[in-house]
Amino acid sequence: MHIDPFGVEIWMNEWEFKCELNLAETCVESLTIEQLLALSGKNASDLSALLDLKMTYGEIRGSTRLVRAICALYQRQTAENVIVTHGTIGANMLVHKSMISRGDRVVAVVPTYQQHYSIPASIGADVHQLRLREEDGFLPDLDALRRLVTPQTRLIAINNPNNPTGALMDRAMLEEIAQIARDADAWLLSDEVYRGTDQHGGGMTDAVADIYEKGISTAGMSKAFSLAGLRLGWIAGPSEVIEAVSIHRDYDTISVGKIDDHFAALALESSDRVLARSKKITRDNLAILENWVAGEPKIAWVKPKSATVTLLRYDVDMPSEAFCIQLLKETGVLLTPGSAFGMEGYLRIGFANPQADLIAGLAKISDFLARL
Repeated sequence: MHIDPFGVEIWMNEWEFKCELNLAETCVESLTIEQLLALSGKNASDLSALLDLKMTYGEIRGSTRLVRAICALYQRQTAENVIVTHGTIGANMLVHKSMISRGDRVVAVVPTYQQHYSIPASIGADVHQLRLREEDGFLPDLDALRRLVTPQTRLIAINNPNNPTGALMDRAMLEEIAQIARDADAWLLSDEVYRGTDQHGGGMTDAVADIYEKGISTAGMSKAFSLAGLRLGWIAGPSEVIEAVSIHRDYDTISVGKIDDHFAALALESSDRVLARSKKITRDNLAILENWVAGEPKIAWVKPKSATVTLLRYDVDMPSEAFCIQLLKETGVLLTPGSAFGMEGYLRIGFANPQADLIAGLAKISDFLARL
């Protein structure tokens, strides 16, 4: 099976641990186990409960405790509508492998996480891309989407909140997209790994699984929940999807780790406190980034409404990968080149880092731009 190289992951694998200030980071500043226990109203003595945890396989679809906590994040999902996976990356892969066959028509909104067009293409699907444009605020042109979605369309893939732009489709737009999918009798997959980081209101994006009867939501513990080290995600959607996924999942997962399951359940049971921390970090830091952009003549953007990342358009005659490599070598600051997302002329920056790192990194980027 041929599959295209995963641009952003190749970039991160090469450079992530060779920088001093990682402004390519996509997670809200990661929690330690000690911090998680404190947010959950527990302390180090509660770790003793793990001493009797026998290291067998866990419950195949996720523990009852964890599945119940995941369901609480949604309006309409029950245990039969949820299955636990190896991260959101595993959730997305399983949906594409389970629901798409060779020759199926797939429409993917791009830029997005590369899984959503490269995996269907590797299966032999007929993949059509709907490109987001800066002049539209990086929101999809629904008339263009209607033209791409035909009665032969098997699946539409969106990413909300969007990586790498930070754009946010509100409920009204999601309902319109659901109707487009409904008219074609297509599945609608929404990668919602950044759900919980909206800049306004309660912070929680509406879930496609709650909006559309053939809607599939994927998410995980990495971004808003600051626990990427758990490598735990999930799929929420119709029972038909969960059962199809289960057949494929048996071949590559069996169960997630019992310790991962335990700490994920602990975090989700305290989701109000964990997400309150994430909201403060993302909202305070975005204000810092906004002030920096306003004072930097070589940078322009569409201010993100959610997520932990956004795109910066830069006014320098240099390819984005060369820009990022030179920036890293001269300053120690890591960004992600737009070319990794098919967005040449842009840079992706993460703004949910420790605040001191963000401030220091932005100052170094300004000095670098001035020298250029």
